[in-house]
Amino acid sequence: MFESLGDRLQNAIHKIKGYGKITEENISDMMREIRLALLEADVNYKVVKEFTTTVKEKALGEEVKRSIHPGDLFVKIIKDELVELLGGESVPLNLQGDPATLMLVGLQGSGKTTTIGKLANFLRKKHSKKPLLVAADVYRPAAIDQLKQIGKQLNIEVYEEGKKDPVEIVRHALSYAKENHFDYVLIDTAGRLHIDEELMDELSQLQNVFHPQEVLLVIDSMMGQDAIHVIEGFHSKLNLTGVILTKLDGDTRGGVALSVRHLTHVPIKFIGVSEKLDGLDFFDPERMAGRILGMGDIVSLVEKAQDAIDEKEAERTAKKMQSGKFDLEDFLSTMKQIKKMGPLENLLKLIPGVSKMGLGNVQIDPKQIAHIEAIILSMTKEERRKPEIIKASRKTRIAKGSGTSVQEVNRLLQQFDQMKKMMKQMSNGNMKLPF
Repeated sequence: MFESLGDRLQNAIHKIKGYGKITEENISDMMREIRLALLEADVNYKVVKEFTTTVKEKALGEEVKRSIHPGDLFVKIIKDELVELLGGESVPLNLQGDPATLMLVGLQGSGKTTTIGKLANFLRKKHSKKPLLVAADVYRPAAIDQLKQIGKQLNIEVYEEGKKDPVEIVRHALSYAKENHFDYVLIDTAGRLHIDEELMDELSQLQNVFHPQEVLLVIDSMMGQDAIHVIEGFHSKLNLTGVILTKLDGDTRGGVALSVRHLTHVPIKFIGVSEKLDGLDFFDPERMAGRILGMGDIVSLVEKAQDAIDEKEAERTAKKMQSGKFDLEDFLSTMKQIKKMGPLENLLKLIPGVSKMGLGNVQIDPKQIAHIEAIILSMTKEERRKPEIIKASRKTRIAKGSGTSVQEVNRLLQQFDQMKKMMKQMSNGNMKLPF
């Protein structure tokens, strides 16, 4: 997400921080690089022009000239303007209804049906409430079956009446939700390959009859600037309350996220960050700007940890690390908990300074993690607790049992031994940090 844009902006910022003072000449050079970076990321040209003009004006202001560290102040200006471009501040969902009703709309292929499952899962986790999915897309073949399958995977109930009138389906679903004490009703509506009158009339009717608290447009961020026209088209007929951008984890350049709010005045409320059913993140402009500029996003990292990691288990593991009694059973347990937080390369990007260490675009092969797990699981309980007893014959047995090689077993044991030494140094306060 935003890797190429982030790298370009960070390179430009690194140059300006090396200057003793900011002049019109060196600022012009920097703004040229920033302008090209934004355009290549598919940010709308009007947005780019306004952004660069504002940044340049502020960077040449009296406050920057008087600053002891003008480069640092320039970074702050860039970040502040990026935050403003992304919407200024996050816009929470309106969940005041009884039940709260959320209607998801969008074109076919945008990932709407999968996203409604992700959103239901998100709401259940965050608010510990009971969601109901409603299958009101009665036109697309297999749309109802797809939603039922998602509901089954998440253990979330799906209300469906087959291919009947969507208005009647939603009316019955809302009555059912009230009777059975559901907190949220999420309506999956029909999509089309393009915006047409028939689609809009049906969606308008649903909105006018049921007055959902949220009407969220799900849009594929890989559409690029065409996404702006789609948002404007939907917003002209519906009172959109927000946008969910999907596929921001793919090869998209991400420019649409930097253009949406500024051009359409519709807030981005969520972003899709993976194909998994927990791959939906609340959109926060401040955090996103930090990620783009390589400043990390510690708040998101902590939130992911809170959701995935057992607190008592983490405390127990920390004590074992400090005492030097951390073994391969503990290592396996820790790995499993970290995996719940999502792909490791995505977690690395949330850590401040990672891009400076050259780890911003690192790819971690899930097969390597699977091999490590297989090796540890092929050990006896005694071997996991006392890795030092694993000699040649045991290594051969473990390699065969895990479908790996003796070299891989050796590598894991060496890395684990190095990690234990590092933990001991840290707990004794003797660790020398590389900065």
